[in-house]
Amino acid sequence: MTLTDTIKITKTQQSKINEVDFNNLSFGTVFSDHMLISKYKNGAWETPEITPFQPLTLDPSSKIFHYGQSVFEGMKAYKDKDENIFLFRPEDNCKRLNISAKRMAIPEVPEAYFMEGLKALLKVDSDWIPTKDGSSLYVRPFIFASGNGFHASPADEYIFIISTAPSGPYFSGKVRVRIEEKYARAANGGVGFAKAGGNYAGQFYPTQLAIDAGYNQVIWTDDNTHEYIEEAGAMNVFIRINDTLLTSPTSDRILDGITRKSILKIAEDEGIKTDVRKITVSEVMEAAKNGNLKEIFGAGTAAVISPISGFGYKNEDFDLPKLDYPFALRLKKRITDIQTNKAEDKFGWRVKV
Repeated sequence: MTLTDTIKITKTQQSKINEVDFNNLSFGTVFSDHMLISKYKNGAWETPEITPFQPLTLDPSSKIFHYGQSVFEGMKAYKDKDENIFLFRPEDNCKRLNISAKRMAIPEVPEAYFMEGLKALLKVDSDWIPTKDGSSLYVRPFIFASGNGFHASPADEYIFIISTAPSGPYFSGKVRVRIEEKYARAANGGVGFAKAGGNYAGQFYPTQLAIDAGYNQVIWTDDNTHEYIEEAGAMNVFIRINDTLLTSPTSDRILDGITRKSILKIAEDEGIKTDVRKITVSEVMEAAKNGNLKEIFGAGTAAVISPISGFGYKNEDFDLPKLDYPFALRLKKRITDIQTNKAEDKFGWRVKV
């Protein structure tokens, strides 16, 4: 008997799917019929269950509310023209979730619970996976502290959930960013490399300041000197100077992005020169002024690649040139074609459900 055979499935009595306009999906606001849930009690994770998507009941003393023990992942599921279901590098998401959990003193989830549980959930809600170009089923695995107590210590109980949301494109239109001069996303020795909820909460205020100033998002710089480019909003950032694609090395402060790793591999396969190193704000400014700055784009699961049309820094604004076939478009097509089974997957990233 496999784990899949032991997962209890309780289906919803009334599906919501007929209420959804799959041709006009916003990102992450419509939720599928079911979710996977597993609870950690008495030192062990219980066998996952699939239940109708529903609210949770938590005690006000649950430690998630007080000490912020929460980590999550972002993934997508796709269907090809023959209705086959695929995931993209899901083992990497499982591994990174547990890396994040360990840093936040959360017990790691068994890989089988994550992988087999996710596949079982996708089969139950297969009709929720969109087939329109640019759309997908966004998958959100997360763990949080459900144990009770006001004392400042790790919880003794946790909940692991995978929920899904059929979604359209994450970004649309031009994206203009401001290079941050004061606030920092993360610090050495901290939790910047983890997908911890608090990392994102801390971004909202500086991002709103940028929005109020006429930008869409922030490019984060290092916490010490603000001299080095690190990330773009909640995404890894790539910068093209002439024909070289630059990105910052991962560290305590920078997330080891799965899309980032995929871009670097595909760029190598395409013959695009890459350079993983620290990137100074001053060299980006110089390249912008002398015409050598060709592209800036964010990279992450939700948007895959989000081109940046312009940026501001110290009261100066710059527009990025309009290119006929930018690296961003070229690389995004390679990745999405692999994800949706429209192209050969020579890297072994695509996993059939």
